[in-house]
Amino acid sequence: MKILVTGSAGFIGFHLAQYLVNRGDEVVGIDNLNDYYDVNLKFGRLAESGISAQSIDYNQQLISENNANYKFVKLDLMDKNNLEILFRDEQFDGVCNLAAQAGVRYSLINPQAYIDSNIQGFMNLLECSRNNKIKHLVYASSSSVYGLNQQMPFSVRHNADHPVSLYAASKKSNEVMAHSYSHLFNIPTTGLRFFTVYGPWGRPDMALFLFTKAIIEGKPIQIFNNGNMMRDFTYIDDVVEGVVKVLDNPPVGDHNWDAVSHNPSNSSAPYQLFNIGKGNPVNLLDFINQIEENLGIKAIREYLPMQDGDVAQTWSDIEDLDRKVNFKPNFSVANGVKNFVDWYRDFYNVKIKS
Repeated sequence: MKILVTGSAGFIGFHLAQYLVNRGDEVVGIDNLNDYYDVNLKFGRLAESGISAQSIDYNQQLISENNANYKFVKLDLMDKNNLEILFRDEQFDGVCNLAAQAGVRYSLINPQAYIDSNIQGFMNLLECSRNNKIKHLVYASSSSVYGLNQQMPFSVRHNADHPVSLYAASKKSNEVMAHSYSHLFNIPTTGLRFFTVYGPWGRPDMALFLFTKAIIEGKPIQIFNNGNMMRDFTYIDDVVEGVVKVLDNPPVGDHNWDAVSHNPSNSSAPYQLFNIGKGNPVNLLDFINQIEENLGIKAIREYLPMQDGDVAQTWSDIEDLDRKVNFKPNFSVANGVKNFVDWYRDFYNVKIKS
């Protein structure tokens, strides 16, 4: 297939593009390379993909030095004209939208960025998918959409109408927008609610990266809700496998769907929602213990109250994902944290004194 991967210099997008190219798909990756976090990390991912930072120019295609089936274009989803031209010229079979303004806490101080990227940018993708008869649009949602819901584990069959951050609201909006296009224009769409993805090449604003960096530098790590936090940490390789299995199985619509006592995770339209998680929440303090063990350094811990927009626990129900696309994650937190720490030490050339 020919697949468009948006956000291909981002954490999940980078890994997904590499996986698809390695299995023989033709991939075009786009990213606006914004400076929400260190752009050098994005350039590092691109270099790993065979794309030289020095060669990048806006809206110019670059062919990977590693594999001719991968092309990269610096492009913003807000640039509707050039996005439409790209869709017209490439004639994609499928789209994986992993481009977004990320981060719960950042949405408290820069809300407009979420409207621009996550709402308007996604709208442009929907229009391009509609006009070019895309066979399957897969897009990143988030576990944060569950918001005030306290029913555990979080199921795609639960109500998710009470988000507690604008980031979560923008992701919930994507799900609603996608359904309208599936219903009106018969575009198969699948939303993926990711649960705390971690691993090599991960984002610097995520807990694993922040904690590892601070511990190495001898700085305190901030532990919110006084450590009473549970997270369904999901390793990147498991996430990518789940995304690919979903991509290969577009929804067709449930002809037995009941509009009265309806299941919110699917529809009579070709629309589907899945959780992508480990299905096994881990105490944040146990997660920190794993980092300490792999670094051989004890953290300086600073315990703080819960932050606005955050939740105390996440736990994914992945029964639908297993039943429909035969996906089960298998990476343990111990192995996942070790792989990240090994990558971090290598990428940043960290030498730890024994």
